[in-house]
Amino acid sequence: MRPPTRTALGLLLRHPNGPLSARLVHCSAIKAANVAPILGTGPPPEPPSPVQRSYNDRIERRRKQAEMLKEAKVIRSAKDGKSRTVSSRFWKHVSVQEVNGALEIHLDTRPLRHPQTKEIVRLPLSKANLATALALEWDSLTSARQATKQHLIPLTSLICRALDIADDDAASPSGTGKTRREITTSVLRYLDTDSLLCWAPPAGPYDLRNEAGESLRDVQQRAAEETVSFLTTHVWPGVTIDPVLDGHSIMPRKQADGVREIVQGWIEGLGAWEIAGLERATLAGKSLLAAARIVAEWSEGDAGRREVAVDSKFGIHEAAKAISLEIDWQAEQWGEVEDTHDVHKEDIRRQLGSVVLLVSGTGQGSR
Repeated sequence: MRPPTRTALGLLLRHPNGPLSARLVHCSAIKAANVAPILGTGPPPEPPSPVQRSYNDRIERRRKQAEMLKEAKVIRSAKDGKSRTVSSRFWKHVSVQEVNGALEIHLDTRPLRHPQTKEIVRLPLSKANLATALALEWDSLTSARQATKQHLIPLTSLICRALDIADDDAASPSGTGKTRREITTSVLRYLDTDSLLCWAPPAGPYDLRNEAGESLRDVQQRAAEETVSFLTTHVWPGVTIDPVLDGHSIMPRKQADGVREIVQGWIEGLGAWEIAGLERATLAGKSLLAAARIVAEWSEGDAGRREVAVDSKFGIHEAAKAISLEIDWQAEQWGEVEDTHDVHKEDIRRQLGSVVLLVSGTGQGSR
């Protein structure tokens, strides 16, 4: 047998306990790595900081997005052979301006005015987010006629409601105007029929349960206890709030003596922004308790609870879910009606979101 020879492809090796075997051997020349030189010196750069944008920057960005959507709609209309409607509004640009210690919405050079009193709408400097949202609402209008339709300017209507309450209180010798008293009487009616306090009967053997094994009554009771616990601890200390519909009863029962008077005193002491927000949230969700918690957690005024962390606040989605538990439960069991349940969900969130914008702020100059 000839001795093995080394080749470029491999080397034949004799195994000590077996026949000859072959193993590939790399025969290319060794080349050193080419390391790039280090050009930077000194400590690493600072992390980028977020850019501070003003409210007018946000308005301009939203305006450009609206223009792009409008152009796309025009192109689609041209392809379909449809005529497009030309914008008939008398303003081109909307901006937020600080004038004499307040925020004003300017349509070009004209300040936005109250539709009834014709007074200039002036917002506190602490409510920059509210001013920006109001400017975006007017920038989304395509004609002056749309400004006369209340459903197209819901935030404007809410702000004007708060300004009317403030003017009515200022004109009253006692400091409590007629509008405030009417709102207090109206929202107190929901205390005895609050949607958070109307619980379903105990579940039967064939009733629907969620993944955790809870029935509709269990979920309603848990959601109510969370809100009631917050209110009786931070807003109305020592008050006991009971369910108004429990078990198989069909007639709601009233709260214990003294509860109504304490809640009424708290409502009458709210600021104009807070009581206007409480009214809208109560009418939207048919729940005075949920509305009171939103106002108490988000208000920048004296009614606000600043010890509540931002990440644990009772937000728009939590409030909408709490006041729509039975609707969502039934929709899950029997199906959702298109253009009804989905529209209701979005409308609830829109109205609660306007309340959060109305009562919240930076707290500067609101005391």
